[in-house]
Amino acid sequence: MKRTTRRTVCVLALISLLTIAVPLGFSQTDSELKNYLSQKMGLSQDQIASIRSGQPFAKTLDSRTPAEIYVFGVVYINAAPESYVKFASDFNRLRQVPGYLAIKGFSEPPQPSDLQGFAFGSEDVKGLKDCKSGDCVVQLPASTMEQLRQSVNWSAANVDDEVNQFVQKLALSRVLQYQKQGNRILGAVYNDKDQQVNVADQFKYMLSYSKVLPQDLPELYNYLLEYPAAKPTNVENSFYWDNVKFGLKPTLRIVHVMTMHGATPQQPAYVIAEKQLYSSHYFETALDLAFCIRSEDPKETGFYLVRVMGSEQAGLTGFKGSIVRKVAVGRSVSGLQNSLASIKSTLEHRQ
Repeated sequence: MKRTTRRTVCVLALISLLTIAVPLGFSQTDSELKNYLSQKMGLSQDQIASIRSGQPFAKTLDSRTPAEIYVFGVVYINAAPESYVKFASDFNRLRQVPGYLAIKGFSEPPQPSDLQGFAFGSEDVKGLKDCKSGDCVVQLPASTMEQLRQSVNWSAANVDDEVNQFVQKLALSRVLQYQKQGNRILGAVYNDKDQQVNVADQFKYMLSYSKVLPQDLPELYNYLLEYPAAKPTNVENSFYWDNVKFGLKPTLRIVHVMTMHGATPQQPAYVIAEKQLYSSHYFETALDLAFCIRSEDPKETGFYLVRVMGSEQAGLTGFKGSIVRKVAVGRSVSGLQNSLASIKSTLEHRQ
C-alpha cells in the first residue's frame, strides 16, 4: 500500500477512537451554559430546548489549521453527576468496548508491573528494525529510534520480547519523569514523518483555543500546562495506558487524567481532562474534556454532560487530505452524538 493511501486509511480510522475515548469536560453554571450554547456555539432556542428535553447534540468546531479537529457535544442526563465520574473511570466497562485490546491504570508511584501487556504487535516490531528519522512505522523521537537499533538483537528469536521490554522500561521512565518535570519531558519531537512534531508546543497551541476550555477555569488551564506545579486543591490525578484497535493497526497510548471537583457553585460539578502523553500512531496531540454541570432547578437532580474532544493529526492537508478531513469530521460528529445517547441511557437506567 502506498504511503499516501495508507495515511488516508489511518486518518479515517481515527473516527472510531473519537467515539470511544473517555471524555473531558466544560465549565459553567446551567444558565451560563445556555448562554454559551446560544452565543458561542450558535445554537437556536429550539436546539437548546431539545437538549434540555434529553436529546443529544454534537457539532464540529471551527479549526485554525487543517490538522486540528475539535468536536463538541452536549446532553442532559437525569442522574447525579457523580455517576458519570464513576462511569468514565470504569476500566472493566471499557474492556468490553469493541476496539479496546487492553487498558490498565498506573500505580502510585508507577511500577514496572503496571506495563505488563504494554507491547507493540509483531508488524510494528518488524518495522522498527528499519526506522530512521522521517520514515518510521511508529511515532518516536529520532534518539529513541537509535537507542532501539543499538539495544536490540534484531536477529534473535525473541526479538519481539526484547523490543517490548525496552519499550516498557522507556514508557515507565517517561511517566516517572513527567510526574516530576511535567511538559518539559514532552519537548522531545516525533521524527517518524518528514515534518517533525514538538508535542509540548502542539499541546499548548491546541489548549489556547478558547472554545475548548472556557476562560473561567484559569486554575485548570494553568495546571494542564504547568503540571506538576500549580496544583489546585480540588484536582486529583491518575494515569493509565491502553491499546486500542480502530482500523488499520493497534495503537498504544499513555494518558494523564485530571479530575476537578467544583469548589464553588459557579464551577461545574466535575471536569475531567484526559491529556495524551504518548500515542504510537495517528494522534500527535490529543485532549478530551468532559464537564458535568448541575441543573440550577432545585426540583431537578440531573446534569448536563458537555464533551469537547480535540486532536492534532497528520495527513489532513492538500486536496486528498481535505476530502479525508471532511469525512472524518462528519463521522466524528455522528459518533459523538451516538456516544452521548448511549451514556445517557446507561446512567439513567442505573437510577
